[in-house]
Amino acid sequence: RDHHTQSFGAEFTPALRVAAGERIHVQTWDCYKGQILVDADLAKVIEISQMNPATGPIYVEGAEPGDTLAVTIIDIQTQARGAARMYPGKGQLHDKVNAPYGIFFDIKDGIITMNDNVSFPVKPMLGVIGVAPESGSILTMPAGKHGGNLDNNMNTIGSTIYLPVKHPGALLGLGDLHASMGDGEVSGTGIEIGGDVLIEVNVIKAITTDYPVTETAD
Repeated sequence: RDHHTQSFGAEFTPALRVAAGERIHVQTWDCYKGQILVDADLAKVIEISQMNPATGPIYVEGAEPGDTLAVTIIDIQTQARGAARMYPGKGQLHDKVNAPYGIFFDIKDGIITMNDNVSFPVKPMLGVIGVAPESGSILTMPAGKHGGNLDNNMNTIGSTIYLPVKHPGALLGLGDLHASMGDGEVSGTGIEIGGDVLIEVNVIKAITTDYPVTETAD
């Protein structure tokens, strides 16, 4: 996770080079880059330019423009504690709060505990996954044709995400892990958490896609 970028772009030096078909153990930060640790941090304002660090870039040998990079999520292991926060003017509940607010969630034995009355199963997923865009660089916060902050809860264990290769090596990055997230971040966040992700990368030659495509395990 120390090897990360805040943008997707072809100008970044690869942190790792791998062959197609290899499995890679990737450590990720949470979207806050580890800055939310104690109760006093829950109201901390973090600049967008420091949000969603993506571990990488990972250069995949043999990936060339016009190919498709296939990234299969083999496993996700979260850390033991995550946080969800909300702010005035952000998310669909922006009118429900007058000041930044957040809580921590504990994760143990596959169960997320919110409080004494509310708990639910862990459903880990990647918020950010993408490759270098066709031109320039793009912050890891937005989503686009290159991937980025997709926040798609189908990007979970067993899924394969197909991404369009625009530069040699594709330059893959991933992060913004969630212990759980609904079909949308109505508060502006999911359960933001760091962790470990096992992926397998493959290259589909001479076939491309205009947008990211997710194929689930079933």
